[in-house]
Amino acid sequence: MAAPASSSPARLLLRVLLPLVVAALVAGGDGGRPVVAALKELDGFGTARKNTDSKRAEMLGEQKKRAKPPRTSTTVLELKHHSLSTVPDDPAARDRYLRRLLAADEARANSLQPRSNSRASTTQSSQGAAEVPLTSGIKFQTLNYVTTIQLGGGAANLTVIVDTGSDLTWVQCKPCSSSSCYAQRDPLFDPAGSATYAAVPCNASACAASLKAATGAPGSCATTGGGGSGGASEKCYYAVAYGDGSFSRGVLATDTVGLGGAAAAASLEGFVFGCGLSNRGLFGGAAGLMGLGRTALSLVSQTAARYGGVFSYCLPATTAATGSLSLGEPSYRNTTPVAYTRMIADPSQPPFYFLNVTGAAVGGEGGPLAASGFGAANVLIDSGTVITRLAPSVYRAVRDEFARQFKQYPSAPGFSILDTCYDLSGHDEVKVPLLTLRLEGGADVTVDAAGMLFVVKKDGSQVCLAMASLSYEDQTPIIGNYQQKNKRVVYDTVASRIGFADEECSFV
Repeated sequence: MAAPASSSPARLLLRVLLPLVVAALVAGGDGGRPVVAALKELDGFGTARKNTDSKRAEMLGEQKKRAKPPRTSTTVLELKHHSLSTVPDDPAARDRYLRRLLAADEARANSLQPRSNSRASTTQSSQGAAEVPLTSGIKFQTLNYVTTIQLGGGAANLTVIVDTGSDLTWVQCKPCSSSSCYAQRDPLFDPAGSATYAAVPCNASACAASLKAATGAPGSCATTGGGGSGGASEKCYYAVAYGDGSFSRGVLATDTVGLGGAAAAASLEGFVFGCGLSNRGLFGGAAGLMGLGRTALSLVSQTAARYGGVFSYCLPATTAATGSLSLGEPSYRNTTPVAYTRMIADPSQPPFYFLNVTGAAVGGEGGPLAASGFGAANVLIDSGTVITRLAPSVYRAVRDEFARQFKQYPSAPGFSILDTCYDLSGHDEVKVPLLTLRLEGGADVTVDAAGMLFVVKKDGSQVCLAMASLSYEDQTPIIGNYQQKNKRVVYDTVASRIGFADEECSFV
């Protein structure tokens, strides 16, 4: 994504009210007109402000009118960062809550380092596109994003975590018990209530090579009544174990999946998924997980004939806002052109999406170069990791340059995995340097103020740089979802490219 004409550090106006309000003055592309944001937007844990900029709203409306019909049909799902109802207001409880979530994120980031795959096709007759709402996962005890699907033609929504670092989509299924499965908010999916549900037989290709590519291990077999070893009368059982100790085990099955909400869902028949009977880990109260990785069992691959192998998302910046997950090529509402960089495949980690970051600048496009290169390692972009992880030398360069430009503000103790924190409670105006990631091919991605600062305390007395260091230089850097907020991120698996554009995320 090309940087705006003026990429100078964002200006944030802090006012102590109840709670403290922070206004961010970010130089825009149209005449440098500032954009005002609230602290609630910066910490991601508050209600979203209404867009009162009528001119901007008119511009977005005109873009939508002028948009050309997509080359493929589209389904759009609502993507949420979930409500703050379970985030405590009490300072001590909030502290414990955020520490727990960041510790889970650290486990996630560690699990994505090179390892044997520990995650996990439906043919469609016509190409299309789908858009689904994306919501914050805060209510589900996760800092990730969730959307809803339906299975078996039922109207009941199943809330699933959206994960570009996983392939196999799975949900918890009856007869899950409290001893074998975690508590979820939605009703359990009941295979017996679906006329289109079928267990995948043991001799199916999905049970062998496809499942091994998705989860790291082929399926195991269990007789359902007669037949020889590995025959069609045996069920295929999957087991997917994640590097943080989480796991899901159950029956590999097919059913009709609905995308985009029960009222207007795009139905996909014969969708291969995991019907989880034993599940544990960092999934909170979600019903399961949606795998958007690169192998044959991912949702992207199974729907490639309809959606052309293209999907994108816009992650909302606050828990009350909604974004979208688009399958296919809809008319994006981006406010800057989509700038693409090469999508890199790593044969040792086939599910993941990588790109090449050639450098970083702190303070905007014209700011001092903090890191001239990111080394030989590919950089993983992941919707399931929250905080961006950088190689130690690169992180030190970025952190030190940020600290140099932010030195007028008093420091505060580190928090969990975040080691660079500040006390902003006594200041009315704060100047936040922005980070620009420079990508192969000339595309730049500028992280806005909401992606630079992680607000620990609601009164502003502890605000941290929202990035962390890896333990070793040869580990894989990760671009987390905190730095992807209010961006349209496009994954084109056919053209092998990833695109970025600014967008005010909204599902309307």
